[in-house]
Amino acid sequence: MTSRPPLPPFTQETAIQKVRLAEDGWNTRDPEKVSLAYTVDSSWRNRADFANGRGQIVALLSRKWTRELDYRLIKELWAFHGSPIAVRFAYEYHDDSGNWFRAYGNEN
Repeated sequence: MTSRPPLPPFTQETAIQKVRLAEDGWNTRDPEKVSLAYTVDSSWRNRADFANGRGQIVALLSRKWTRELDYRLIKELWAFHGSPIAVRFAYEYHDDSGNWFRAYGNEN
């Protein structure tokens, strides 16, 4: 298991750096790379799609980015305290018919 600095406890500077690294990773649209930023036993939900573990996360992201073309994510540090980080995010994409979509949310 490799560590992915910066690691907790976070300062303002390292929390922002961690969020920026996550944003950059997601914007590669590389499911394998993105999955490595999360624990082996992570549980996710993306709308009605659920994933448990990195293998299922890779499959979920592969399906997602097959439908969500030119996906682009922006993350912003919302709050942090030692170890936990909360972010606000916005992303946009278009479908194969050229319809554009935008979504917003929060994550811990």
